[in-house]
Amino acid sequence: MRIIFMGTPDFAVASLKALIEAGEEVVAVVTAPDKPAGRGQKIHESAVKQFAVSQNIPVLQPDKLRNPEFLEELSSFKADLQVVVAFRMLPEIVWNMPQKGTINVHASLLPNYRGAAPINHAVINGEKKSGVTTFLLQHEIDTGNILFSTEVEICETDNAGDLHDKLMMTGAELLIKTVNAIKTEDIKPIPQESLANAELKHAPKIFKENCLIDWNKNTADIYNLIRGLSPYPTAFTYIDNKVLKIYSTEKIIENHSIEPGKYISDGKNELKFATKDGFLKLLEVQIEGKKRMSVSDFLRGYRLDSLAD
Repeated sequence: MRIIFMGTPDFAVASLKALIEAGEEVVAVVTAPDKPAGRGQKIHESAVKQFAVSQNIPVLQPDKLRNPEFLEELSSFKADLQVVVAFRMLPEIVWNMPQKGTINVHASLLPNYRGAAPINHAVINGEKKSGVTTFLLQHEIDTGNILFSTEVEICETDNAGDLHDKLMMTGAELLIKTVNAIKTEDIKPIPQESLANAELKHAPKIFKENCLIDWNKNTADIYNLIRGLSPYPTAFTYIDNKVLKIYSTEKIIENHSIEPGKYISDGKNELKFATKDGFLKLLEVQIEGKKRMSVSDFLRGYRLDSLAD
């Protein structure tokens, strides 16, 4: 089949690479436009574009997916199938263009965790498993008929980055299985409504205000929030009126009389914050204006102005 691949970040590269290694005919790639990034505002190319260029695959970077020139160019490739991995929402005129339709690789076990941040929300909610689903695109986002799915275990210490890497590789494998099944017409699409046997969990986009830690919550919930936002966009709190990003912690469940949000430190190796039912011992942090570092390195270079009684 002639395949057009649509994606932008590293997560999508693994799937594109798998298609190439499987000998599939990827005739073009659609990805996000180049944009300035970082302190120097240098022009940044998406991970998918960089890989596609290395493979001599034509790259399309439309600002608007309904642009007539883009639609004409997309149509000129005469794709049999389009594959979408970590891209943006497509208009019907795009996803309905190929004869065999458009399939999506989504980083959750649909119908749960539809939305922009399924990996983060699965960890934040303390799930023990996640997975990858391939489905056919239709009008509402992440609601199309399911083709295949694969479960992946979430360990107690996994953060969003760990789960991202697991699902990235699992998704690439599942994509090849799906493409092969489409070629042989060995697919039986399953409506998501038939699988929704309880209240669905959602995965909306995460904003900065969602990353501020509420220390009045219990230890387990805050622990899950921190690992669910690590390494990006990162949970944070304030310490001496400065933003302190927290990447990893250890749970300590115990009764205490310290006000939640107050911290205790020996000034050398240990820094822990009180919660509703215990403490979280900080392991890796980043104070504003500095790099990410261990707590011991942080304490060697930063003087804490106040301690809990």
